[in-house]
Amino acid sequence: MAVIRWGKRGGKQRFKCNNCGMLFTRSAPEQRLQNRFIWFEKWILERQTYATLSRDSSLSRATLQRLFYTFLDQSPQVKIIRRNSVHLRMDATYFKQFCVVCYQDDEDGYTQLIRITDGEHFSEIKEDLDNLIKLGVQIESITTDSHKSALKAIKKSLPNVTVQRCLVHIQRMCLLWLTRFPKHPAGVELRALVLMLLKIQSANDRLYWTGELTLWYNRHKEYLAEKVYNENTGRYWYKHKPLRRSYFTIKRALPNMFHFLNNPKIPATTNGIEGYFGHLKNHLDLHRGLSIKHRINFIKWYIFLSNTK
Repeated sequence: MAVIRWGKRGGKQRFKCNNCGMLFTRSAPEQRLQNRFIWFEKWILERQTYATLSRDSSLSRATLQRLFYTFLDQSPQVKIIRRNSVHLRMDATYFKQFCVVCYQDDEDGYTQLIRITDGEHFSEIKEDLDNLIKLGVQIESITTDSHKSALKAIKKSLPNVTVQRCLVHIQRMCLLWLTRFPKHPAGVELRALVLMLLKIQSANDRLYWTGELTLWYNRHKEYLAEKVYNENTGRYWYKHKPLRRSYFTIKRALPNMFHFLNNPKIPATTNGIEGYFGHLKNHLDLHRGLSIKHRINFIKWYIFLSNTK
């Protein structure tokens, strides 16, 4: 063997070359950086502060910050995995400076693709779906909210895929428009029906609920159709806009609200991905001093490391 161990110097292993007798210590900055990656991973995934990591790693705060910024200067590539019969959850979350659109497999929560952009745009979502298809992700269903760009892109790229509308989004929006204490019996009754939405677990529940919705409309359709005349503009306006908006939101979504009853693998809501976004934002909020570039790369690292857990 040409190189043997020869004591230590400054706490580092020293080596001796048998051929020339030279003594040296091995310096491998890349290896040292890789060995310290564990602290970066804890910083990203476990919401640990510099103080905690400094105590556990015996590295100074300045060293840790310099190390983490080295990693944040680059971003990992989220790998798309070829899969069959994927039930996709699709949603977006907004930050002050940008938006993250996420495509996640409901079976194990694996994030297949993300896009950092300024909003939910038809052309970008269509491009993302086309790329997923080209790279071997066979999408059987997509659970999404009511964003028009997303629905339009799905219809264009995947006309035969099952689209499940997120029941939580529908319920949340209707409750917002109906308010907590509606004044008219029509609002009170519709609010009660909306609150029952997440309790529908069988075909019989669906038939009962849709039947009650039809009866509600028949009782209050004249009230819904009431209009008021605006003398300044000379135009008529519907008098009960929030109530109408709530009912017609449900009516338009109704054909795609209960696919999960026919296939239990289809998620009824996007709660899984929204919870994921919540954890991501909690982790990111702990590090408020990051630049926009580092915030974006933090998100990419979080998703990359979450996928490899």
